[in-house]
Amino acid sequence: MNAIVTVVGQDRVGIIAAVCIRLASLNINVLDISQTILQGNFTMVMAVDISEANVSFKEISDTLSELGNDMGLSIRIQREEIFDAMHTI
Repeated sequence: MNAIVTVVGQDRVGIIAAVCIRLASLNINVLDISQTILQGNFTMVMAVDISEANVSFKEISDTLSELGNDMGLSIRIQREEIFDAMHTI
């Protein structure tokens, strides 16, 4: 099953590394990444494969939220089909 991770916050060194390390610790594979910095604000969208994750979807969401809180970022995960439905006109 695929999911979409979004990261938004003030740009600084190590954001991508921290998020990828956390995902790897959960046995989540990163499939694709798009990131940009807009007027000092970091934004990233990642497509990830959570089918081999070693914890539940709720635990993934909770640990990413916790990481975001620790880093002063907003980090969210949504199942891909929900993300797609929300962004389809």
